[in-house]
Amino acid sequence: MPAPELTPKQQLNELVKNSQSILVVAHHNPDGDAVGSALALKLGLEKLGKEVTVVASGSLSEPLSFLPQFDILKKEINLQKDLLVVLDETQAKIGNISLKRISDTKLIVVITPKNGTLTPSNVRVEEGSFNVDLIICVDCANLDRVGPLYEENSNLFYEVPVVNIDHHASNTNFGKVNIVDLTASSTAEILVSLLEMLGKEVQGMLDQDIATCLLTGITTDTGSFQNSNTTPKSLTVAAQLVAAGGRQQEIIKNIFRTRNLSTLRLWGRALSYIKEDADLRFAWSTLSKADFVAAQASAEESSGVIDELLKTARGMDFVLLLSERDNGVHGSFRSINATSDVSQLATLFAGGGHPQAAAFFLPSSTLKDKEQEIIKKLREHLGGVSETPAPKRENQRMQLPESKKAQAPKEPVTDLQVPSDEV
Repeated sequence: MPAPELTPKQQLNELVKNSQSILVVAHHNPDGDAVGSALALKLGLEKLGKEVTVVASGSLSEPLSFLPQFDILKKEINLQKDLLVVLDETQAKIGNISLKRISDTKLIVVITPKNGTLTPSNVRVEEGSFNVDLIICVDCANLDRVGPLYEENSNLFYEVPVVNIDHHASNTNFGKVNIVDLTASSTAEILVSLLEMLGKEVQGMLDQDIATCLLTGITTDTGSFQNSNTTPKSLTVAAQLVAAGGRQQEIIKNIFRTRNLSTLRLWGRALSYIKEDADLRFAWSTLSKADFVAAQASAEESSGVIDELLKTARGMDFVLLLSERDNGVHGSFRSINATSDVSQLATLFAGGGHPQAAAFFLPSSTLKDKEQEIIKKLREHLGGVSETPAPKRENQRMQLPESKKAQAPKEPVTDLQVPSDEV
């Protein structure tokens, strides 16, 4: 009788057990769930005696810097293969191998045969394997979400076993082992049981630091348990993490109750640019590179605009924030009406995400070139034909009906030159 097939969790356990050097990868421009999950996994694997490197490319959100070992996150990693000198002993047995330095930059490998004749044809140089035994991707719906690490080291992800831990419906199951739970509020929620399984022989696997990292992931992805992805299980798991020492008030203070003045200035600019399509029940706003310069804000400071402000718009089914980032246009959707699946809207622009929150990115583009094109495509998809003229931005005001001019907010004015921003 054949042996029963291992479950994904059992496969993960075997891979971790047989690995020493593990690479944990979060998605590009990681959010609270990605960072919290990656750091929690690192701390947990280190308790098992593993060597762990965490890579999270792009911008790292400053409010998350309170997390344990946040400063060890690497934006990139130099992955090198060993170089192997292969000796064929068919014609001669090797007696001795030594190194001889002939200059500051040159070494000679001296190979002395024990007997027989050794010729250059008996020696060849090959590439060895990467110095990584296992890759664990957290909160990545597909390998492209990994960013530059995957783009520059694609062979790594084909030569080394990949474990894919995620909760997005758009996940492509790209790993050798896929642990994808679409019912989970966050990747951090999934990791709680996984770390308990991996550390079943470790006393106190879920310590205060790990619990805080995981609780941060759940809290940020549920909007502090306000979003519709909050389930009885996510509340139960969160309670378990608080009981384990997760510092819930520290999370709330850093994520939700502390704002830089630059962030507030940026949010003010976004609010002043709000447009709406009343017939199709959606609203959108924009942030150009000039807005980030004028507010003296970094690109990641825009994230709270849509979740804490735009998403509260009355009478709208969904909202959209368009911002210039990474030499392109980034779009973030949020659903207000539970029946509006914004992940479907994001696919119109080769993006994806959850029904309640989704995003896309249009490289090598600007708001000037893409804003109206994006809005037109949304209107066509939603079955509407309403049109509004392209909004005028810097040094200008939107044209409003005479009856509303008294209420029209003044747009901020700036003559600053626009540098490149990144998120």
